[in-house]
Amino acid sequence: MLIITLIGAFIGYKLGGLIGLLIGGGLGAWLVRQLRRKMVNRLMGAQQQFLSSTFAVMGCLCKADGRVSEDELEASRQLWDKLRLNEAQRAQARADFNRGKSPEFDLDAELERVRRMASSQPALRQLFLQVQLTAVAADGELHPAEREMIMRVVRGLGCSEAEIEQVEAMLRGGPQGAANQGPSLEDAYQVLGVSEEASDAEVKKAYRKLMSENHPDKLAAKGLPESMREVAKERTAEIGNAYEQIQNARGNG
Repeated sequence: MLIITLIGAFIGYKLGGLIGLLIGGGLGAWLVRQLRRKMVNRLMGAQQQFLSSTFAVMGCLCKADGRVSEDELEASRQLWDKLRLNEAQRAQARADFNRGKSPEFDLDAELERVRRMASSQPALRQLFLQVQLTAVAADGELHPAEREMIMRVVRGLGCSEAEIEQVEAMLRGGPQGAANQGPSLEDAYQVLGVSEEASDAEVKKAYRKLMSENHPDKLAAKGLPESMREVAKERTAEIGNAYEQIQNARGNG
């Protein structure tokens, strides 16, 4: 941003000497402030949209089987606590959840908003899915309609074939498999997105790539709300645990 101020000052100096330098530098500094304000507003808007879509899609998924169970409602309330939402934010989350439950809710349009936001950051998409899977598995049941809706969400987000296969494998494991990826070695490979035949170098490369993509600061710059930083930290811990489990299994611990 400093370069803009310097360019403005240089052009001003060339056109009007010392007075021009001061005017040009001032105009450059003003432009920098405007650009920063615009960037901050855009980021805040993206973060608000991400949170709104998270609870709206959650409401839609939980209602997929025709009813929202008390366990599913409790899962949404627990997420409010985890995200440390204030009263106003909780009221908005509740409104978004109810919006998702409405028969008029346009799921495809909501998913398209998230897809555009996460198009350059797959980790955002993964966090969004992780929250949805945890909520829908809260009651210990996975109704066929919920399973179908989850896969509609996965495809609506523009997930890769590997991501789709990963979610399908989790769903085959039942509600608890959907809620968390479990301690098995097979699951650890799924977390890193590599096969058991992958070389040590390939495993390490996948691990480093995921840790970089899921860094909370990087995700925040892409639209992850500050309140969801804790969820992002849980994701990096999951990746780290999976890598450690694979290394131990290979005798590299």
